[in-house]
Amino acid sequence: MTKGRIRARIRRSNLYTFSCLRPNVKENAQSGSLPQGPGFSRIVQCNQPILHRKRPFRFPYNHISTTKYNVITYLPKALFEQFRRAANIYFLLAAILSLTSISPFSAVSMIAPLSIVVGLTMAKEAIEDWNRFIQDRKVNRRKVSVHIEGGVFSYKAWQDIRVGDVVKVEKDQFFPADLLLLSSSYEDGICYVETMNLDGETNLKVKRALEVTQPLDDDSTFKHFSGIIKCEDPNPSLYTFVGNLEYESQIHPLDPSQILLRDSKLRNTPYVYGVVIFTGHDTKVMQNSTVCPSKRSTVERKMDHIIYILFSVLILISVISSLGFAVKTTYATPDQWYLLPLDSRNKLYNPTRPMLSGLFHLVTALILYGYLIPISLYVSLEFVKFLQANFINRDIYLYDEESGTCAEARTSNLNEELGMVDTILSDKTGTLTCNQMDFLKCSIAGTAYGTRRSEVEIAAAKQMAMDLEDQNSDASSFHRMENSNRSAGASEIELETVITSKDGKDYNTAIKGFSFEDNRLMNCSWLHEPNLEQIVLFFRILSVCHTAIPELNEDSGVVTYEAESPDEGAFLVAAREFGFEFCKRTQSSVFVHERYPSYGQPIEREYKILNLLDFTSKRKRMSVIVQDEDGQILLLCKGADSIIFDRLAKDGTTYLDATTRHLNEYGDAGLRTLALAYKKIEESRYNAWNDEFQKAKSSIGGNREAMLERVSDMMEKDLILVGATAVEDKLQDGVPQCIDKLAQAGLKIWVLTGDKMETAINIGFSCSLLRQGMKQIYISTMNVEAGSQDSKKAVKQNILMQISNAYQLVKLEKDPNAAFALIIDGKALAYVLEEDLKHQFLKLAVDCASVICCRVSPKQKALVTRLVNEGTGKTTLAIGDGANDVGMIQEADIGVGISGAEGMQAVMASDFSIAQFRFLEKLLLVHGHWCYKRIAQMICYFFYKNITFGLTLFYFEAFAGFSGQSVYDDWYSLSFNVILTSLPVISLGVFEQDVSSDVCLEFPALYQQGPKNLFFDWQRIFGWMSNGLYSSLIIFFLNIIIFYDQAYRAGGQTADMAVVGTVMFTSIIWTVNIQIALTMSHFTWIQHVLVFGSIITWYFFLFLYGSLPPTISGYAHQLLVECLAPSPIYWATTLLVTVACTFPYFALISFQRSFHPLDHHIIQEIKYYKKDVEDEFMWSRERSKARQRTKIGFTAGVEATMRQLRARLQKKQSNVAFQSPTFRP
Repeated sequence: MTKGRIRARIRRSNLYTFSCLRPNVKENAQSGSLPQGPGFSRIVQCNQPILHRKRPFRFPYNHISTTKYNVITYLPKALFEQFRRAANIYFLLAAILSLTSISPFSAVSMIAPLSIVVGLTMAKEAIEDWNRFIQDRKVNRRKVSVHIEGGVFSYKAWQDIRVGDVVKVEKDQFFPADLLLLSSSYEDGICYVETMNLDGETNLKVKRALEVTQPLDDDSTFKHFSGIIKCEDPNPSLYTFVGNLEYESQIHPLDPSQILLRDSKLRNTPYVYGVVIFTGHDTKVMQNSTVCPSKRSTVERKMDHIIYILFSVLILISVISSLGFAVKTTYATPDQWYLLPLDSRNKLYNPTRPMLSGLFHLVTALILYGYLIPISLYVSLEFVKFLQANFINRDIYLYDEESGTCAEARTSNLNEELGMVDTILSDKTGTLTCNQMDFLKCSIAGTAYGTRRSEVEIAAAKQMAMDLEDQNSDASSFHRMENSNRSAGASEIELETVITSKDGKDYNTAIKGFSFEDNRLMNCSWLHEPNLEQIVLFFRILSVCHTAIPELNEDSGVVTYEAESPDEGAFLVAAREFGFEFCKRTQSSVFVHERYPSYGQPIEREYKILNLLDFTSKRKRMSVIVQDEDGQILLLCKGADSIIFDRLAKDGTTYLDATTRHLNEYGDAGLRTLALAYKKIEESRYNAWNDEFQKAKSSIGGNREAMLERVSDMMEKDLILVGATAVEDKLQDGVPQCIDKLAQAGLKIWVLTGDKMETAINIGFSCSLLRQGMKQIYISTMNVEAGSQDSKKAVKQNILMQISNAYQLVKLEKDPNAAFALIIDGKALAYVLEEDLKHQFLKLAVDCASVICCRVSPKQKALVTRLVNEGTGKTTLAIGDGANDVGMIQEADIGVGISGAEGMQAVMASDFSIAQFRFLEKLLLVHGHWCYKRIAQMICYFFYKNITFGLTLFYFEAFAGFSGQSVYDDWYSLSFNVILTSLPVISLGVFEQDVSSDVCLEFPALYQQGPKNLFFDWQRIFGWMSNGLYSSLIIFFLNIIIFYDQAYRAGGQTADMAVVGTVMFTSIIWTVNIQIALTMSHFTWIQHVLVFGSIITWYFFLFLYGSLPPTISGYAHQLLVECLAPSPIYWATTLLVTVACTFPYFALISFQRSFHPLDHHIIQEIKYYKKDVEDEFMWSRERSKARQRTKIGFTAGVEATMRQLRARLQKKQSNVAFQSPTFRP
């Protein structure tokens, strides 16, 4: 596109009346002064960046970093992260003590395991942070054209840009810093900006340069450019800016419409020039970011408390042991001459100094009983979590074929946290939706058009069909009543039906933005419809009432539209398909090709634009005043139905009842609706009104907007209703079904979006977070009276009153099926998040079925997430796809990034990434459920086996007079955690399944075992500890009793310490491995090999170790071959001890499954006996019972409909019974 053609385009700024009118600079020069004091101290010397390299104008570089570590902080911070774990602190102390002479083990055997554990974990952290560094480096090394000197521009890396630099940004490039727009390639200084990465909105924003800087539209014009910007200090507010520009001896006030924010993108504009105001971490997007946190799972934090308990037990038994040793040293050691008690060099057995001997023994005991604290637990957990993450990454059901993207567990630390989520906080645009609006239905002159079903209708119909099948009696009663109604020609009970296309098929959308199907309107069939005049007017409103710009693709000849909202784009595409193609816009007119009054050659009609009353969130409507070719002046209006209906004339409500009914139906179908109206204006009346309007436009002062609103409101009255539109904000595939399933699993879902409240509410209906009949609570600052708007105290008081009233309303509700939805905007949220209001707000929010926060900034998203996290104390998950979601993703316990169209910022900051929101269902209900139970059972079992093993050491030491002697060979002890019991517990953590993945999805209520923490609560933890205590007592005392004075060989030899220790160790190996086999619900050949292979490995180890020379094997030399294997008592004792240890657990689980079964126990039994195949009714009944009671999702909507049907049915039956005549004999 050449520069001449760019100049020829219209001055787009003239289309905007409210926010884009420029007041006279000279008249308003004084108003451009800034407030004095802190917060407004930044001074920018334009085109002189060298001045900002030294004080007092020195500002940060444009380099940004989102990493957790750097070269200097990695070692201290990473070590701090590792030694926050209580067990690591203990083993660090033990490693230090192992350097002394009183250690029972060598220093290498203590230091090496700790170094491996800490080193591997630190390496994993370094790799994850390195990936973040690579992403930051890519961003910092992006290139942009920067003015060097003398009107010459050269490309520089983003990180080298300084405050004051003049940069030239070209089409489809991101802005490298926060800029003041100086000029654009368009003559009137307009440019289009996409702010998707900031607020999630996909519609383009219009930015405009000051009139005085618009001539700076070429490289050479910056040769002598200079100016001074005085503005606010860095802050996170995306929607405000206060400042002024001193240029050519005049002061020009600045506002947000001249500011281009970092990470937003230039669209549909060849180039713009801007001067850098904020760089690096001073930019608004970085001000909205939060510090990358160090996340630990709930299970891991609780595991620290268990370590504290075991450490307390360790200290207790060590103190008991040292006291016993001190007593023995005092009274028994003098008679034990072989210990040299009277040697002055012997400090350990000196009867004259028993306290010193006891202190030395305390150190020995602390190291000896260290097996109570399982150091291998952390290594095993890291390995198991790594394999679990691998399974998530390779899950074919989490693979998106369209984008070729797999799920990715970016950190494996939080796998089990996926199974404990209580609240999901979700972005909207790009997360729930796919950024596409489709025109689906409409109502014209009281007649509904459009037969294609919305996604919500399809999902609800399927669910209702399933529920009707599950409730045969209710369904048959309903069908009988429905048939009787048909025969009587009545329809007192109406089931909400879904209308399909006339040929019974669902067509794929062939035209982007247009999914409409109805032969009555397509292909100009509307020419034969009644109310033709109203239909034509409806199409003209669609094609004329907007601010879009047509773009002709010269290659394809197709006209596309650049609209400020996706709704407008969908309306224009629909108008084109109906025969009213908007084709051209000039400074004062729009041109439409109309196929009316005949379908043949289209006629180009011109509509002169007299005034345009723009849409704002406060007005909730948009109007355009036009003059047609016949000279008739018309006001064409579209807006929210509540606003339009209040402005109808008495004779303009002909179609009001029918249109209202259609709008309710469209709302139930999850569609976004607008009402369309018009009125004819006499020329004299218009001229009088226009004089008032121009006065309001040209006024200077703080009440200008209020004056414009008042004058506009005078004209937007006495309207005539034409109809309504219904567009579908296209959700990502499977979003309603996913939300419904998550709701059935008992999860709460909040939506945090930067969109307008109306948009967010419509999406709430689309994805079934909202439904008809749900009571909506609105909290907004708009309810505050005008006189008190400037008073922060009055605003807070008003919001507090709204929250209090709403909370009382919720608490006083008697209907148990009543559902409340809380909707709050960003301005109110700014007050609510303050310390004195946030807890009241949270108390209200947790009692509501769904919560939607609108117009929230990235910082507010993070603060809301923090509030929910800290206020409820439950696990939160945040999911988003843009840079504006990074804060909440990092603040939540679990952050999930969607690798969508908004870049990779959210993914890089996330813990898990998926391609579509619907994959969250399997990520949580299947992988989350499995990982939680696997990790919980694995940790409990780990403590069980270490208590079982560790306490036998204490018992033997007490039995041997607190001598500090271990009953086991050192190599037995070292092999216990490393070889003989490590692989079975890893198989439990990797392969265990209580139920299959399909059953997890069919029975979503199973997920609640995680949030309720059924498998890692203190009762279960102490139960496993008690089991370990019981097993250790049985193993030690049964073996001691059997072998104390019993001959175990044919020659009559009794057992020595080596034999007793080996038999006890064999009993431990059998017991802990049989125990884990009883714990497992799902066996594959891998579990069989690892569990029973570990037992066999023990015998191989004992055989090989005993075959080594006596200098190495010691007392274990040929112990198995010569002593134990030929002895029947060895095998009998092993069997007896194993049965005695595992029988209580076996009896307990048998009792529980028989009398108090958990949900998964019932499902396992049904599956085992194949009742799901033989008795489908029972399976369906159990499946319907396995839903958490929920008030959101289309299932809740279906249940509400079924309740209404039953109530109507009962009412009808009672009426029939009452009206039946009574016959007397």
